[in-house]
Amino acid sequence: MKIAIRLDDITECMDWPKFLRFKGLLDYYGIKPLIGVIPLCTDETLKGSSEGAPEDFWQYVKDLSGEGWSLAMHGVNHIYTTDKGGLFPLNRFSEFAGLPYEEQLENLAYGVDIFNEHGIETRMFMAPAHSYDQNTLKALKSLGFEALTDGFGNKPYTYIGLTFYPISFRQSSSLRSKKEGYTTFTVHTNTLNDKDFERYEKYFKEHPGKFVSYAEYMAVTPVKRSVFGGFAERFMVLLKRTLVRMI
Repeated sequence: MKIAIRLDDITECMDWPKFLRFKGLLDYYGIKPLIGVIPLCTDETLKGSSEGAPEDFWQYVKDLSGEGWSLAMHGVNHIYTTDKGGLFPLNRFSEFAGLPYEEQLENLAYGVDIFNEHGIETRMFMAPAHSYDQNTLKALKSLGFEALTDGFGNKPYTYIGLTFYPISFRQSSSLRSKKEGYTTFTVHTNTLNDKDFERYEKYFKEHPGKFVSYAEYMAVTPVKRSVFGGFAERFMVLLKRTLVRMI
């Protein structure tokens, strides 16, 4: 099993010392991740230390893209507005799921406009809380998005005209797996502590052949998700949510 990395909650006000520390690990081991950039973050819980922050955030994002990092639009403002889990209900809250189509389209278009104003282009979407519904997918398609970083499975799959790049059901299982395929480790650098940094460095050091850049993952030919695959994914989501609550 090959493993790619995605970094959520990339914003001007994030905890920059933690982000830069994790970036140092990725750079050292030659791993180019996917980053989820929030167009206009108003989520106060994501604020952290500005030490080391670049003078021009958007230029920094473009520089990361130039280094081979992949980009996704991570919602619009990262504020949860509903208590809906949507099609991938790992959580029971969402920025989008449950809202009318026209409202979702307007909100998402606003995020795209902000990206365009700063010269940022992406066809990849990263839903806050992993939560989206059919209206979200319809709006994304109408705006030119082609892919989402979510779902469960061991390879990219297509569903209603969009490509999904699955995330890991359980990191330890993905590391041990001898199966062919790909998955993604989801990392929130804002919440990492020293033990987390040590754990990821151990992962990268002891499993060098497993970790790949996200661009490699995106180059894998997707398969069409079957009806059975949809039921299996739903079961895994509910199981994952139950296990997390038990921890």
